[in-house]
Amino acid sequence: MSLHKQPELKEAVLNLPQKEKDKLLVRLVGKDKMLMKQLHFQLLEDQLDLEDRIEQLKERLADLYTDNRHTIKNIPVYSNYKELQSLIRQASGMINEHEKITKDKYSEVDCRIYILNKAFGQFPRLFEKSAVHSASKLHDYVRARIKTTTTKFEKLHEDLQFDLQESMEEMTAFAMEHSLS
Repeated sequence: MSLHKQPELKEAVLNLPQKEKDKLLVRLVGKDKMLMKQLHFQLLEDQLDLEDRIEQLKERLADLYTDNRHTIKNIPVYSNYKELQSLIRQASGMINEHEKITKDKYSEVDCRIYILNKAFGQFPRLFEKSAVHSASKLHDYVRARIKTTTTKFEKLHEDLQFDLQESMEEMTAFAMEHSLS
């Protein structure tokens, strides 16, 4: 239930003595892991910490693809389509969490382009036309990821777009060549 739907409760909370509000706030923050991460970032970290977070995220994404290089083969069969879609979903989740915590749009777009280009580079045969149902599910999912990434890219400042232009063009070219855009 939302606090906004109960204006009396909201008013009562706002009228509490400061010491009681502080206790409640600390208790509530402790119950929400994402809120704790967001507050930690906002209150205790600076630009250097953001750069470290971005570097760590990129390493984790690279490790994810490296660790799965033996599980997923570049052979168009059912299991490989499913595994690659699962891998991209997992990578997207890591990026989503990073963005929710840091609110850094540039690194979000950079990492989204990275995971798509990595998938395209490592598993190009899985993006060829196929009658296998799991292939079409993977292709639909990747189309949605491309659309989201392109939209977020276009919202970036033109200087930031310039920095990502080459990798964005690489992603777009592969997508067009394989009818994914």
